[in-house]
Amino acid sequence: MARRDDIPPASDSGARTPGSARPVPPTAKQQAKDLTVKQQREARRAEKVAALKKQQARQKRNRILGISIASLLALGAVVAIISFVIASAKPPIIDPDRDPAAISIEGVEEFTGIAGTHVEPQPVDYEAQYGMTPPAGGEHWSQWLNCGVYEQPVPNENAVHALEHGAVWTTYDPDVVSGDDLEQLRDSLPGTYSVLSPFPGLPAPVVMSGWGVQVQLDGVDDPRISDFLNKYWQSATVPEPGALCTGALDAPGKVS
Repeated sequence: MARRDDIPPASDSGARTPGSARPVPPTAKQQAKDLTVKQQREARRAEKVAALKKQQARQKRNRILGISIASLLALGAVVAIISFVIASAKPPIIDPDRDPAAISIEGVEEFTGIAGTHVEPQPVDYEAQYGMTPPAGGEHWSQWLNCGVYEQPVPNENAVHALEHGAVWTTYDPDVVSGDDLEQLRDSLPGTYSVLSPFPGLPAPVVMSGWGVQVQLDGVDDPRISDFLNKYWQSATVPEPGALCTGALDAPGKVS
């Protein structure tokens, strides 16, 4: 009879050998796989979010930088404009701080005792009657000349009526004054109660006339232009101070 310990042990296919790993249930493997995929998806999403935030931050910085540059450029343009205006500004033609009575003008001729009678339609010989070229007062027509700039000679009798209202009549010899000189002369005159017109045969390049006063000038740079305007422009001593210098006659050749 065989001994018990001589009988070989029965085969056990399900028995574990020492040191072997414990089998992982299928559900646990799937869960681990799903967790790995989820983690990868979350990581990719986090990367996209971080990249988006970085892009948004860069765009914000660029916008701020662009706004700052635009603001600086706009400020620079404003400063440049202000600087140009200040640099190109010129003193006023009529200085309200100047006392007309205190202004002395060399060469001014005064005509006294001249009447402002209306004699229309009879023309007036101002040279023969008053010794004036051009006229600086006296008899005239009922319509005054509208103040402004004329490129053609204007009727004397209408221009004298404008003088009666306080205007200053600046005449120039067109054979002597033209181009840039004429533009300079025009810029040196006020925009109202002023008549500028050519007058062929003048005794000087430029002659300025107010009611009863006149001065012959050497040219458009003569400093007496400013003095004459500040003393006689809209003078209170004219026969009709404050009367209109518009609303009557526009002579041919008026440009402004």
